[in-house]
Amino acid sequence: MESGSKFTFLGREPTVRHMSQTSNDLDSEMGSVEFAAYTVHMPPTPDNQHTEICMERSTSQRVKEQYAMNSLFTGGFDSVTRAHLMEKVIDSETNHPQMTGVNGSNCSVPGCDGKLMTDERGLDIVFCDCDYKICRDCHRDAVRTGDGICPGCKEAYKEKDIDEYDVDNQQPRHLPSSTGTSKMERRLSLMKSKSLRSNSLVRSQSNVFDHDYGQWLFETKGSYGYGNAMWPKDAMNGSRDGDGGDLDVLLKKPWKPLTRRLNISAAILSPYRFLILVRMVILALFLQWRITNPNHDAIWLWLMSVVCEIWFAFSWLLDQLPKLCPINRVADLDVLKAKFETPTRENPRGKCDLPGIDVFVSTADPEKEPPLVTANTILSILAADYPVEKLSCYVSDDGGSLLTFEAMAEAASFANLWVPFCRKHDIEPRNPESYFSLKRDPYKNKVRPDFVKERRRVKREYDEFKVRINGLPESIRRRSDACNAKEDLKTMKLKRESGDEDDRPGEPKATWMADIAHWPGTWTIPAPGHSKGDHAGIIQVMLKPPCDEPLIGTEADSSSIDLTEVDIRLPLLVYVSREKRPGYDHNKKAGAMNALVRASAIMSNGPFILNLDCDHYIYNSQALREGMCFMMDRGGDRICYVQFPQRFEGIDPSDRYANHNTVFFDVNMRALDGIQGPVYVGTGCLFRRTALYGFDPPRIKERQGGCCGFFSRRKKAASVASASDISSQESQSVVGEYDNEEMNVSLIPRTFGNSSILIDSIRVAEFQGRPLADHSCVKNGRPPGALTLPRDLLDASTVAEAISVISCWYEDKTEWGGRIGWIYGSVTEDVVTGYRMHNRGWKSVYCVTKRDAFRGTAPINLTDRLHQVLRWATGSVEIFFSRNNALLASTRMKLLQRIAYLNVGIYPFTSIFLIVYCFLPAFSLFSGQFIVETLNITFLVYLLGISLTLIILAILEIKWSGIALEEWWRNEQFWLIGGTSAHLAAVLQGLLKVIAGIEISFTLTSKSGGDDVDDEFADLYIFKWTSLVIPPLTIMMVNLIGIAIGVARTVYSVIPQWSRLIGGVFFSFWVLVHLYPFAKGLMGRRGRTPTIVYVWSGLIAITISLLWVAIDPPSANNQIGGSFQFP
Repeated sequence: MESGSKFTFLGREPTVRHMSQTSNDLDSEMGSVEFAAYTVHMPPTPDNQHTEICMERSTSQRVKEQYAMNSLFTGGFDSVTRAHLMEKVIDSETNHPQMTGVNGSNCSVPGCDGKLMTDERGLDIVFCDCDYKICRDCHRDAVRTGDGICPGCKEAYKEKDIDEYDVDNQQPRHLPSSTGTSKMERRLSLMKSKSLRSNSLVRSQSNVFDHDYGQWLFETKGSYGYGNAMWPKDAMNGSRDGDGGDLDVLLKKPWKPLTRRLNISAAILSPYRFLILVRMVILALFLQWRITNPNHDAIWLWLMSVVCEIWFAFSWLLDQLPKLCPINRVADLDVLKAKFETPTRENPRGKCDLPGIDVFVSTADPEKEPPLVTANTILSILAADYPVEKLSCYVSDDGGSLLTFEAMAEAASFANLWVPFCRKHDIEPRNPESYFSLKRDPYKNKVRPDFVKERRRVKREYDEFKVRINGLPESIRRRSDACNAKEDLKTMKLKRESGDEDDRPGEPKATWMADIAHWPGTWTIPAPGHSKGDHAGIIQVMLKPPCDEPLIGTEADSSSIDLTEVDIRLPLLVYVSREKRPGYDHNKKAGAMNALVRASAIMSNGPFILNLDCDHYIYNSQALREGMCFMMDRGGDRICYVQFPQRFEGIDPSDRYANHNTVFFDVNMRALDGIQGPVYVGTGCLFRRTALYGFDPPRIKERQGGCCGFFSRRKKAASVASASDISSQESQSVVGEYDNEEMNVSLIPRTFGNSSILIDSIRVAEFQGRPLADHSCVKNGRPPGALTLPRDLLDASTVAEAISVISCWYEDKTEWGGRIGWIYGSVTEDVVTGYRMHNRGWKSVYCVTKRDAFRGTAPINLTDRLHQVLRWATGSVEIFFSRNNALLASTRMKLLQRIAYLNVGIYPFTSIFLIVYCFLPAFSLFSGQFIVETLNITFLVYLLGISLTLIILAILEIKWSGIALEEWWRNEQFWLIGGTSAHLAAVLQGLLKVIAGIEISFTLTSKSGGDDVDDEFADLYIFKWTSLVIPPLTIMMVNLIGIAIGVARTVYSVIPQWSRLIGGVFFSFWVLVHLYPFAKGLMGRRGRTPTIVYVWSGLIAITISLLWVAIDPPSANNQIGGSFQFP
């Protein structure tokens, strides 16, 4: 084919928009907008009758969809959006019909080696009833130059609607810019009317949004329940037969909740609350006694201890008050299935009526996050027990690595075998690495006779899959070297032919894809436009969207295992690498997540988003259904996210460094669930898309302020009408009154960006995310059967639009990262994002499943664990010094929730007082004094009361949370280890950022690839030098020296002060016991601790000891050993 030849499509030309204007251009355009009123004809309510919907798509539609699915789309700032048709994405063979790559039969036209597009079963798409095999290029030529005559049967083609666009056969295909109508406009019937001359605006779903956006989502007519635009009008009079529309019947219909709230037993919770009150009183009395009874012999020692104890009491109060209302929740999956997947009068075919879920998986560096780990996470998502057509998976590769790209393609290929195997035999867990590593009997409760044979076959295929994944770096290197060598030879030949004797190096060494084309992302040897911080945006659909109906396997699909009774469809899988350019702040993980939010809104627009780290996989295949129970239950429309607990694998049995963090996940988070909801912890969280978009929850009645809504106006209550109000609501006009229409028009694009398709998708996502209006108690619901229609075609124009919204400039002068999506400005963007939602009045839910929902990995060596805690604590300090401080929260946040968030920002500052307090026992032993003048009965009683209440409270927490005593103790130990090391460094770093503006950078925590089969806990004994270990090691050495000096002084003293020795030794021992895991980690297994650690810690300990003795020398008559005397 000649370069620049025309390529034709049957049917309508795909609209491919290249958005090249900058934000400045946008501002100028918005200033000259002519305000117009649009009348929107809403699509009629699906009548849900027993009628078949014709789902057959035309040949042209299927060809266009296949073209979009088989192309690698690239583009970005000041560049043309390109679609490169991929004949293959990996070197190995692929045979699944949803897999990317043109893998149809060869064209039958003589002299043509093109391939045919395939349908959802992998069958060739033909253009004529005679089944003559002709590729799209030859078909175009036949229609354009051959009068539309089929070369096979010599009959005219039935479809002759030709669209043309340029295709360069040698270079990536340039998709034309177009100003055609948006995808949403093609769905709706829009009639443009005269320019606006009144104070009222009709609701619009066009490119210009001319109203209060929050009200646009939750207005009365937008509340899809009784008496609204989508509810059948004749459902009010009880005359509707056969489809469940009779209002009287629905009002009397028994309603089953999807979730239940299980309160903690009063026999445990009442004493627990009472003891908290008792301990508060004891602490208040103790502090009052300490302040009024100073130690005049050691006033500085007394003053430091009192200040520290006051802070500890305050810190304990902040931590304990949010624990007053712990609850448990349970979901009913049987009710979910009965409501959404069972044939009813409204849904006679029993098609799935559940909303869609977009799953986000983020990775950034294949060297620190092994591709095999990410691939296993992807496989667990693709095999999840959720309707295939409602599930989409997006992989964010922030490094733009070809290694990650091809690893995802290999995972998509292996999913062809793994996912049907899991469905057929009900496999758990559905991460192949975890499943084949189980130490229990894999054949237990398996009754199918072919299970043993098929398991062995799948295990063998998985081993080969791992070999391919691990061999990808070498494969890419060899391929790139060979291609670069050929390019060099061509360049040298051209130079010789032209007589150029220049021996300077030629073009940079490129990285090549499997189809022998340049990789548009990061090259192995970085070059301009191909480095981690400078590359184009990339989108590749790895697995095409599945068809709407189950696709049962045939004998042809059963080459490896028998799939004749199994649905072989796979969910949509998309690879995304956002554009990065020098000079743009990419905002790390938060920026990558926001790019996925926008791209997924364009491509699948699932109303719910689940985000997972690359090393966190789905352990419970029904976890998504359990999370959906809360979102679809009564009042679920006010839930912004469902947070699942984090569970970890590969932790040493003793959990030396409290990696399981069970006290936080099973105590604190359960307690927050009884207030306004748990905090967002960064992974394993199911979001409501509209909550991420920054909207207020429905039915918010108070007046909006500047920080709570997009527009400063009073919002109307968004609730579904009662039966008595239906008639009056039906007669209400959709027209609303607004004070400043011009501001409303201009602020919408400035808030979300200038993608009209993205803005159009928001209202669709809000409607689809509403609970089912199957009873009068459900407010803001949607009618049954509304989500049983198939998804739209994913054409080239849609993917090209997704490329534009992941460009580096798209967020300029918008609210992304400020009030929309993941919030920027903190290394702990997760906590800030959840805080913003709670601050707007949303609620969250904590979902603890019987079988762990997700499992991941955690760093088990001391150094990585301390750096992880350092990052968390630094983010908390940033929060404290920002406008996200809970002291500035709105009135929509509950008091105890505000206290919990305040504690999140304050807890690192406890390290200052904790370090001082850990040195006090040694100082007491050095000086021979104590924090109190004498160990009298009053002090001992207070000490006993404080200790006993703490122990009893811990026991009660263990009872209602279900954690083990050892887990509680490990948490206490690591609280002191982290508080004397990472937390102090976080405070210093946070202050440097606030005062001096010094930015803080963190590196990714390396994930274990699971290659060390000889020792599962090899990482536990790894110690890498870090300055974080110096403070706790110094504390240990100073206390040990103090104990030795105190004992020696007391033994050889003329008048031994045994009470002071006992007090000092007891508190030193308390400190050392808490630091025991730290000492064990320093020793490791082979004594790998660097000598410099001991040298510096010893010098610091000796310096502190001599300094204290110099400041407060002992009396001259205190002699030790007769002749030895302190200086």
